[in-house]
Amino acid sequence: MSGGAARRYLAAALCRCRARGLPLWEPLWEPLPTRVPRALSGGSVAALSLLPRRHLSSRNRLEGKVLETVGVFEAPKQHGKYETGQLFLHSVFGYRGIVLFPWQARLYDRDVASPVTEKSENVAGHGSKEVKGKTHTYYQVLIDARDCPHISQRSQTEAVTFLANHDDSRALYAIPGLDYVSHEDILPYSSTDQVPIQHELFERFLMYDQTKVPPFVARDTLCAWQEKNHPWLELSDVHRETTENIRVTVIPFYMGMREAQNSHVYWWRYCIRLENLDSEVVQLRERHWRIFSLSGTLETVRGRGVVGREPVLSKEQPAFQYSSHVSLQASSGHMWGTFRFERPDGSHFDVRIPPFSLESNKDEKTPPSGLHW
Repeated sequence: MSGGAARRYLAAALCRCRARGLPLWEPLWEPLPTRVPRALSGGSVAALSLLPRRHLSSRNRLEGKVLETVGVFEAPKQHGKYETGQLFLHSVFGYRGIVLFPWQARLYDRDVASPVTEKSENVAGHGSKEVKGKTHTYYQVLIDARDCPHISQRSQTEAVTFLANHDDSRALYAIPGLDYVSHEDILPYSSTDQVPIQHELFERFLMYDQTKVPPFVARDTLCAWQEKNHPWLELSDVHRETTENIRVTVIPFYMGMREAQNSHVYWWRYCIRLENLDSEVVQLRERHWRIFSLSGTLETVRGRGVVGREPVLSKEQPAFQYSSHVSLQASSGHMWGTFRFERPDGSHFDVRIPPFSLESNKDEKTPPSGLHW
């Protein structure tokens, strides 16, 4: 990455502003690259705000804002995992976050012919291609609350949901600012700030210890929360497929079982990320799902867009991420389908959604019952 590109990206994605002497957070969002080049991975470091105390202005900016240094980039890890307490910048969505703990997932990449074999999958009804799974590291993270308003059009910040208590009138509830991040999306940095991330769970889960690297260590409450909620947080399988330079990644999560009208209803949430790997602007127009249940039913779902939106994927903003839910009256099933995209000339093309299994926890003893501490 050139110095100019780095300055534009970092100033856009990470800045702390002050206007008229009052604390103010308003990132100066610029076009983000599809993927931050690994020029920062050679052991060099860079200040996260490369334009300290310089006044900027443009049609999207207020006069008089001042950029302040947030931290210093570290070399991304090519091997090994990041530790609890690692500060990072998301390389795609640009938000600041902190690592809580890792997950070891199985990645089923239909674009790769023969990755390292750990487990194979072949979902009926979507071709006969057998996909081999390989181990891939994801992280449970907290998102800085100051950044949430600026990424909400491209990534849901309340996407991690849970089933409520049986006696709770709400069917679902969410923990704002909780996310799952792939290892390659982590751009690590360090900070001298003892509370560098603003999130209601930050000081409940982590504490500052200057003798440690990174200097934020897990409290007992984080360890207990992870253990008690493990079945409903666990990320185990990731599915990926690319069609005409649009990559679709799906991560399903089992949420638990509820009884309704003398029958068992099993719930899952699934997180989907759409990425445009090309420079051509495209817009999502329709979705087409096929949902098969072990009970023998096959359901077809068609509709406009996703979660009420028809996102545009461009070179400047190449990704969109959302979560949704599905329920079955059987303990397992699978889903597959297509997204229909529109090009600038009005033509359409279909993008495959990689098939994925919906599996329940066979050893489930008690359903999730609210947020455990």
